[in-house]
Amino acid sequence: MIPPAVHRLARSLPAGRLPAYLYDLGALREHARRIREALPERVELYYAAKANPEAEILAALADRVDGFEVASGGELAHVADAAPGLPLAFGGPGKTPEEIESALRLGVARFHVESAHELAVLAHSAARSGARAGVLLRFNLPVSGGLLDGSALAMGGRPAPFGIDPSEADAVVRGFTDGAYGRLELRGVHAHLASGLDAPRQLAVAGSVVRWSAGLAARHGIALPEVNVGGGMSVDYARPGRRFDWTAYGKGLGRIADDHPGVTLRIEPGRAVSAYCGWYATEVLDVKHSHGEDFAVVRGGTHHLRTPAAKGHDQPCAVLAAEEWDRSRPMSRGGPVTLVGQLCTPKDVLARAVPVPGGLRAGDRVVFAMAGAY
Repeated sequence: MIPPAVHRLARSLPAGRLPAYLYDLGALREHARRIREALPERVELYYAAKANPEAEILAALADRVDGFEVASGGELAHVADAAPGLPLAFGGPGKTPEEIESALRLGVARFHVESAHELAVLAHSAARSGARAGVLLRFNLPVSGGLLDGSALAMGGRPAPFGIDPSEADAVVRGFTDGAYGRLELRGVHAHLASGLDAPRQLAVAGSVVRWSAGLAARHGIALPEVNVGGGMSVDYARPGRRFDWTAYGKGLGRIADDHPGVTLRIEPGRAVSAYCGWYATEVLDVKHSHGEDFAVVRGGTHHLRTPAAKGHDQPCAVLAAEEWDRSRPMSRGGPVTLVGQLCTPKDVLARAVPVPGGLRAGDRVVFAMAGAY
C-alpha cells in the first residue's frame, strides 16, 4: 500500500521530474527502531551503506545504528561527511592502497580484511602513517547442512573472491601473535556468507561462524572479542508484506551471545533496513501490443532500479490512473501488462504480467514499491 503522502507526491510531480525516488523517512526510522529493540545489548547494528547511501537516509538512521559499513573509498568519504561521528567499518574485496590510506586518515574503526596481501598493504600503510587500526579477518567459511542452499546470493561456503580461505586462517593469525603486523590489532572475525536467508537459517549460520571463530581463538590462545556475522536478511519482493523475523533473530543472537561471554556480535544489514521506505515513481510513455502481449514503456528503467534485472524478479508496483482521459493515448487491452524501461535492451524489464483490469494508458503513473535499496 502506498502511503498517502507518497501517493500525493507521485501524482503531483511534473512529468519532467519523473522518474523520481520518494522516501518515507519516518517509516525508515520506525523500522530501524524496531530492529534495534529486537537485538540484545551485546549485538551491534551497523547499516551497510551500499544498500542506499543517500545523505538523508544516513542522517535518518544515525541515532538508530551503532555505525556504518562502507565498501569503497568514495562511499567512505561520503558517509564520513554525511554522518560524522559514528564508527565506520571498511569492507570490500578490492581496497586500493589509496583507499586504505584515506581510511586510516579518517580513523576507520574496523577494517574487514579479505586477504593476506590486503593485510600486508594495511600493515605497511599503518606503519608509514603512524596510525593504528582494528582488524576483523573476513573468512570464506564452509557451512554444513545445506544452510546456504536456496539463498538469493551466496558469497561464501564455495569458491568465491570474498574473504580468506579457512585453510590460511592459522598462518594469518600467527602473523599477529608473532608481531608481524605491529600497528594492527586483531579484534575478531567477519563472515558474510549469503544474502536472502530467513531468520532460522541466519541464526544457524551465525552460530556456526561464532563457534568456528571461538575454535580459532582457542587454538592460538588469544581473545577474539568481536564477531561480525554479516547481513543478508531476506527481503521478499513477491510478498512485500512478509518481513524478516527480527524478534526471533534477536532472541537467537541473544542465546549465541550467552554461550560466548565476552564476545560482541555485530550484524550489518542493508537492504532489509531501507528497502521498504522507498518508492520509484514514473510515467507511462507508450503502450504497445506485440505478438499477443501488452507492453508499457515507462520513463527510466533498470538503470535506476536495478533489483528486477539483478535479482530476476518483478518489482511490486501500483498504477495511478491519469485523472484526465485522452482517447488519443494508446491503451492496454485490460489484461496483464509487462512494464519496461527506455533502454535499448530486452533485459530492461521492471515487472512482468502486471494485472491492470481497467487497462493501462500512456500518461498513467506507476509507483514501484520496495525501492529504498540497491
